[in-house]
Amino acid sequence: QVQLVESGGGLVQAGGSLRLSCVASGRTFSRYDLGWFRQAPGKEREFVAAITWSGGSTLYADSVKGRLTISRENDKNTVYLQMNSLKPEDTAVYYCAAAQRWTSNIANLANRIHYDYWGQGTQATVSS
Repeated sequence: QVQLVESGGGLVQAGGSLRLSCVASGRTFSRYDLGWFRQAPGKEREFVAAITWSGGSTLYADSVKGRLTISRENDKNTVYLQMNSLKPEDTAVYYCAAAQRWTSNIANLANRIHYDYWGQGTQATVSS
């Protein structure tokens, strides 16, 4: 069992930055692929970014490429989402997720059903 706890959300003006963190419990953190998703009011939860267990590969949604960066520190059981050049449309609750199953196709990390564990989310609000 893995427990995920997000932090770092808040209110920021358009063009500003936030750094989200997600700390995981458990000794096998380094074996999990990790992802960030977000959900805006009245919308489906959508994929944002993912990183493989080794940190060697990353995947991003087109809407965030070049602005958001996912990274991880396995010795700290932590995954990060650095968010720069934020836009009002980035306003959402951000969730981190951990995938227990290995996949050879990184594209699978964009699919919610691939993940086994989810955090409770952290709110990020971008004002115009």
